[in-house]
Amino acid sequence: MGKKLTKRNEDYSKWYNELVVGADLAENSGVRGCMVIKPYGYAIWEKMQAGLDKLFKDTGHENAYFPLFIPKSYLSKEAAHVEGFAKECAVVTHYRLKNAEDGSGIVVDPDAKLEEELIVRPTSETIIWDTYRKWIQSYRDLPLLINQWANVVRWEMRTRLFLRTAEFLWQEGHTAHATEKEAIEEAEQMMNVYAEFAEEHMAVPVIKGLKTESERFAGAIETYCIEALMQDGKALQAGTSHFLGQNFAKAFDVKFANKEGKQEHVWATSWGVSTRLMGALIMTHSDDNGLVLPPKLAPIQVVIVPIYKGEEQLGTISDSVKPLLKELRSKGISVKFDNRDTHKPGFKFNEYELKGVPVRLAIGQRDLANGTYEVARRDTLEKETVPANEVVSKIEFLLEDIQKNIFKKANTYTQDNITEVNSYEEFKEVLEAKGGFISAHWDGTIASENKIKEETKATIRCIPIDAKEEEGSCIISGEKSSKRVLFAKAY
Repeated sequence: MGKKLTKRNEDYSKWYNELVVGADLAENSGVRGCMVIKPYGYAIWEKMQAGLDKLFKDTGHENAYFPLFIPKSYLSKEAAHVEGFAKECAVVTHYRLKNAEDGSGIVVDPDAKLEEELIVRPTSETIIWDTYRKWIQSYRDLPLLINQWANVVRWEMRTRLFLRTAEFLWQEGHTAHATEKEAIEEAEQMMNVYAEFAEEHMAVPVIKGLKTESERFAGAIETYCIEALMQDGKALQAGTSHFLGQNFAKAFDVKFANKEGKQEHVWATSWGVSTRLMGALIMTHSDDNGLVLPPKLAPIQVVIVPIYKGEEQLGTISDSVKPLLKELRSKGISVKFDNRDTHKPGFKFNEYELKGVPVRLAIGQRDLANGTYEVARRDTLEKETVPANEVVSKIEFLLEDIQKNIFKKANTYTQDNITEVNSYEEFKEVLEAKGGFISAHWDGTIASENKIKEETKATIRCIPIDAKEEEGSCIISGEKSSKRVLFAKAY
């Protein structure tokens, strides 16, 4: 299948870009900074959507849809929010085009200027909270637990397929609560939902934590996050959940009558994950041969490749595998029988290896005669010959085992790449020589955080939820510290 991928240890960035395009996941579009998600990539995203959507609904959330456009005045109502997003906003100013009078093409009609400019949503807090004002009057209307699946636009100048694009797909949850305690519990719950999805569906180990003040979402009082470690030693923020306090409720005057009839502002959260998860999935598991997909998210879990000469042999093989296809599908296992006569078996083996299909079966004349299949697993590339009457149970075992194995491998890598340091010199040495997460004491000030970032490009990824109380000294200021935080270079 074309040329081999660049090796990860030679040029990780080049390897990633080649893999995304080569495995038919996505490609750059005619619009600068935007991507086309191809059918195979979108099929993985659909599986992610389905898994997340079930977890959202199991925790009482409902889906809705809000407008793509936000009046500019809405965005300016919450000061920290507008400051956080102003530089990334795309703005609609006119609603009509016309032919240029000199015949040079189409121009904006200056008479068609909007009375109020519209922002193409970078996130939906403002339009949603304006709507919630109409939906919430009483404590009986709470909690309001809404999610939407949508696209958003953030005008990024430096883009990379899935990881950072001007337009991307995501879900955003927005909830309203009667008490501060309920809202904080919701924000924590959604962080845990994201962690469960990452680890159990994506097989990506994550660290749960809190963001520092400078890394919080614009307008949030607290941001909870899950952080994952990629194979190049860089961190990737895989999901965030925000406790917004009453900031948006006050900005949009969203009040409710409590049980005593007294008017109060509601308490809010928002939380989201995006197609960035595709980048996390690719970079956590894949190897120099291509994608390695967890069976729970693989569009094709099993592929069967016939090895034959002539139509007659293909017909015999096709007839013999029909019962197997039927049985696998009845068990909810997605299977493809690749009977294309335009490509040789070797090409197909390479193609499905590149696309990360978890289990590959091959069957030729000798297998037919012996009543066997050659079974290969993608994660370890091991092959074995399995009797036809045992192949279904073998596939079921492999799909479970691959899911567990790739998580175990990624988790071992993550744990092996969390390094405790006690001095700034040691910090810089580990950052350059090893990378990964660096566990170090920090004095809690933005000044120290910024100095480390400016000098090393490492940021505080999170204050781990399970961080133990431990007396120490900040690596840069020497001031007292009671907890270690995790630093890393990040995507």
